[in-house]
Amino acid sequence: MTSWIETLWNSSWARLAIIDFGIQWVGCTLAVAFKTEKFYDLAGSLTFITMSLLSYEWSKHTWRQFIQSHMIVAWAARLGLFLFIRILKDGKDSRFDDAKRQPLKFCAFWNLQGVWVIVTLLPTLFLNDATRDPRLGVRDYLGWTLWAVGMFFEVTADLQKTMFRNQPENKGKFIRSGLWAISRHPNYFGEILLWFGLYISASSVFRGWEFASVLSPIFIYLLITKVSGIPLLEKSADKKWGNLAEYQKYKRSTSVLVPFLNCRPPWRPKSDISFVDDNPTNPDPIDVQSMASQP
Repeated sequence: MTSWIETLWNSSWARLAIIDFGIQWVGCTLAVAFKTEKFYDLAGSLTFITMSLLSYEWSKHTWRQFIQSHMIVAWAARLGLFLFIRILKDGKDSRFDDAKRQPLKFCAFWNLQGVWVIVTLLPTLFLNDATRDPRLGVRDYLGWTLWAVGMFFEVTADLQKTMFRNQPENKGKFIRSGLWAISRHPNYFGEILLWFGLYISASSVFRGWEFASVLSPIFIYLLITKVSGIPLLEKSADKKWGNLAEYQKYKRSTSVLVPFLNCRPPWRPKSDISFVDDNPTNPDPIDVQSMASQP
């Protein structure tokens, strides 16, 4: 029995999985005990940071591994702090109104967060586990550029929406400026883009079945566009403003995700456009923040 445990612990993948779900189970225990969801997203971000830094610590410490790992740390730290401050201000997260009164259901969300973290990190974990270290090339720079563009969209969109909502005179109104003029969900566009970028950069060392870790950005894309992010927000927006002609014009003229697709023709007056009061980054409910800007 002891030798089996030692063998398991000698595997970096097994250690990371144990740490991942260990954080979720500790967080779940505290959340159930205090009937609070306030540190759910923060715990997800801390899990990303912990696993990224540990996998880097156990790597060959190449420049590629250093840059990739710390890009994830930067993303997780920013998003985790943003979501934590937001929930402290709002007082609650409506995603968990029912779940936090049902311990088993509440813990299921925490376990799903553990799955989300490890699946999302697959390309980086493969990268940090690799012994190959080819020279930095096109894929590395392309991937990191996409990550930077994605971060710009996510951070800027969250900031613009927060500033808009903090102005009392804007209560119940549509946002009419910034990135929300070219996409109904620019923060989610950034989230998807940055994870595709990290896959591309990590793939420069992949061989064989390691390329299957493309599951990571595909998972994020499907989660945001098909499951919990955009569908829920679009449904909520239709319920609030679906009977308004200006909102219908907004939907017809503004891309749901990718900027400038289906955008306003240059001859259409700007007054035709209204912008949805979307929730900042963090697809429901596993974070995905996201862990998920939020996404």
